[in-house]
Amino acid sequence: MCIRDRRRVHGKPQTPKCSSKNVACQSDHHEIINKKTHTINNYMVESRNLPRNHILDISFNQDQGCFTISTEQGFRIFNSYPFKDTFNRDFDSGIGKIAMLFRSNILALVGGGLRPKYPPNKVILWDDHQMKSIGELSFKSNVKGVKLRKERIVVALDQRVYVYQISDLKLIDAIDTFNNPQGLCALSSLDDMVLIVPSKKKGFIQIMNYALNLSVTKRAHDSSISALAISQDGMMCATASDKGTLIRVFATKDGTQVQELRRGVDKAEIYSISFDRGCYWLALTSDKGTVHIYALGDAHRVVYKESSEIEESKVEPRNPTSSLKFMKGFFSYFNSEWSFSRFHINDSRAVVAFGPEDKNAVIGMPSGVKQ
Repeated sequence: MCIRDRRRVHGKPQTPKCSSKNVACQSDHHEIINKKTHTINNYMVESRNLPRNHILDISFNQDQGCFTISTEQGFRIFNSYPFKDTFNRDFDSGIGKIAMLFRSNILALVGGGLRPKYPPNKVILWDDHQMKSIGELSFKSNVKGVKLRKERIVVALDQRVYVYQISDLKLIDAIDTFNNPQGLCALSSLDDMVLIVPSKKKGFIQIMNYALNLSVTKRAHDSSISALAISQDGMMCATASDKGTLIRVFATKDGTQVQELRRGVDKAEIYSISFDRGCYWLALTSDKGTVHIYALGDAHRVVYKESSEIEESKVEPRNPTSSLKFMKGFFSYFNSEWSFSRFHINDSRAVVAFGPEDKNAVIGMPSGVKQ
């Protein structure tokens, strides 16, 4: 999945590069899930050559074509599909979080681990071509999350999210949030800038479209938000609560709920949620060691596409629903749709993202990994 606009930042060459010409790695973890004519490939990557618990974080770049692994020694960058270990930067000290700016040489780094490279209350804007910091942001508390897009950097703290202009680090916005220890925030990567953060009220989200100067607050769940995701074009977002039983999908234009997806009935911690680039599929991972894959319905496309496009974009198979769905007016349980496909990952914390041609890349983290 490579977006066309891969501009250089400050005129520097794009490094590290993620190869798309290499043959995919074949392993015992290669599994193909085939439903009718729709095929999703899963590639599991294990940290076999890293000491256990030395992985601090895993994150994908904006088009999900690459992912980064933050470690006690620095960071590594991999191509998602075909899978390839493309780059390694050894600092001999820990990087807790890293955000890529597409496939350019500009990265946002946050120190972490037992011997952090940088203080955990700072975000370092790193130019890997020059091998040096080109800017930094300091805060009174530790940084919980960081996101990049072409012109903005977003930093999440425990109870506030900041938005900066990436060229001169000028403050653009500051948003108060509910307690946010995971640093949840979701930032669109294409077209208009849309940012999703937990609102100041428990279970609510705030949707901000900066191009339209529009802000919508929406009640997503009864309990605290535990996971957020946004589509690349910023038109759709998905949320999960700390119960981990339901995932709700919303149109960001007005906050309308367009779909309710059920993971299960028992409590679970949702580790990650991901849209494919066309908003036809949604995947999630949880502490149950299961990856769920859902087909997204036509409802969200009605808002943004003409009827002829809707007809062409229909996706099968549909998610199964309860045989008692006629009772959904009385019991909310019967409103939701179940995943049409799922597979298990043994003893692994994992994040999930969709690669090119709807191939699903899953990256596992060892149990007990430091956060």
